[in-house]
Amino acid sequence: MNVLLTGFEPFDKEALNPSWEAVRALEGWRCDGALVHARRIPCVFGVALRELDAAIDALQPRLVIGIGQAGGRSEITPERVAINVDDGRICDNAGCQPIDVPVVAGAPAAYFSTLPIKAMVRDLRAGGIPAAVSNSAGTFVCNHFFFGLMHRIATRPVAAGQRGGFIHIPYLPEQAARFPGAPSMALDTVIAALRIAVATALAVREDVRETGGQLS
Repeated sequence: MNVLLTGFEPFDKEALNPSWEAVRALEGWRCDGALVHARRIPCVFGVALRELDAAIDALQPRLVIGIGQAGGRSEITPERVAINVDDGRICDNAGCQPIDVPVVAGAPAAYFSTLPIKAMVRDLRAGGIPAAVSNSAGTFVCNHFFFGLMHRIATRPVAAGQRGGFIHIPYLPEQAARFPGAPSMALDTVIAALRIAVATALAVREDVRETGGQLS
């Protein structure tokens, strides 16, 4: 069984992207009989989905997890829902800034993750890693990728039972040093968190039922 993990290239004048730094460390890792493949995704609307399609076509993964940077967050945050809108606060790495356009014209307004996101949060916390369910993946390339992934799985799965979703991670300390007061997480901790998340996704078919909601 193949597992596809993706991370993004740096964007918004950053020298690195923690999502790729963490994901590439897991290339070739075996977990419960599954082999992890890491792919670096351009932070560009449209191109990101073409790269995703190519990776899925080549690897035929049963599990796909996209990882992205969420500067300002202090926890590992599995995302609950992807929405069908691109609305760039900034330009992507190709200089494009779509505003209020669908990710996929004619597709549903949203898709839910098919990962066991609450079990992931439970297991991450049990492992001593701060984690919480997130109810918004934003409207930039991370959400664009997440929605495109879930639309692909819903309409063109490589096999019955293919699952996917998205996880946001904090800045690395060297990034947060440029933004006084910004939270961060060490790379080794993020890598450990992704190992737990993958293991949980492979082991848990039906998510746990416990609170993960927010007031705002």
